[in-house]
Amino acid sequence: MSNHVRIRDAKRGGSRGTKIPRGRKVRPKTFKTEESAKKYAEEQGIKAYKLENLKSTESQTKKFRIAPE
Repeated sequence: MSNHVRIRDAKRGGSRGTKIPRGRKVRPKTFKTEESAKKYAEEQGIKAYKLENLKSTESQTKKFRIAPE
């Protein structure tokens, strides 16, 4: 390991594996199939929701997000 990495790690207060929070908000969970999204909503007890396809309509793949109504 090079010296500048050791100095940087010492400044951070730990080893390279030490996680530093990035301050990013939690993103909504996404699903590849409608069935998996519906199953997750039932398990979580979400009753009023709609599924949004995040991909374009021309796309062959799909990506769904559960949106509350």
